[in-house]
Amino acid sequence: MRDALVAAAFQLFLERGYEQTTVDDIVALAGVGRRSFFRYFPSKEDVVFPDHERCLTDMTAFLGAGTDEEEPVRRVCDAARLVLRMYAENPTFSVQRYRLTKKVPGLRAYELSVVWRYERALAEYLRGRFAGRPDGTLQADVIAAAVVAAHNNALRSWLRSDGQSDPDTAVDHALGYVQASFGGSPEDDGAPGEEQEDVVVVISRRGAPMWRVVREIESALGRE
Repeated sequence: MRDALVAAAFQLFLERGYEQTTVDDIVALAGVGRRSFFRYFPSKEDVVFPDHERCLTDMTAFLGAGTDEEEPVRRVCDAARLVLRMYAENPTFSVQRYRLTKKVPGLRAYELSVVWRYERALAEYLRGRFAGRPDGTLQADVIAAAVVAAHNNALRSWLRSDGQSDPDTAVDHALGYVQASFGGSPEDDGAPGEEQEDVVVVISRRGAPMWRVVREIESALGRE
């Protein structure tokens, strides 16, 4: 019944337009009552995005199943790929929804609220992983926003191609940029992407000849 309601809704949206279609129109075409519609969808906007709640639940579960040994930036990038998989499961529907959302301001606002919930889930996971780091909360929020921005950039490029291009290649490229910029070992307390330098301390007698000091430094660096 849920799928029948979505199919009926999009048939009418394409024929009449979103604003001109009512819930009564949708249930009449689907052959069910209003009560059945609201059992599945709280509003007409929700029938346009029928799969996001499930995807958000899957993403939260995926992040929660991670271990402390896993690199956190890679984990959130993999979580974002769950959203891509949801869109790629039904390219025709995804492209129709993209076109509809572009035309209806209310749907664009609704979509932004959905995107924000994905970003919040990623940020909450990273905050837990970065707890105790200098600027851990700041890093978590910035990286979560970067992951969402990179994913959405590639996703929209695929949707603009009418689902004809390869979504995995585009998203892998975009998320690879995020991983290269922010990725590191989980215990790395430095800034994202910041190269850590070795510090060598050499103790030498005052007045020792310079050649001896240089040789001691080379010995400490293992360059003999």
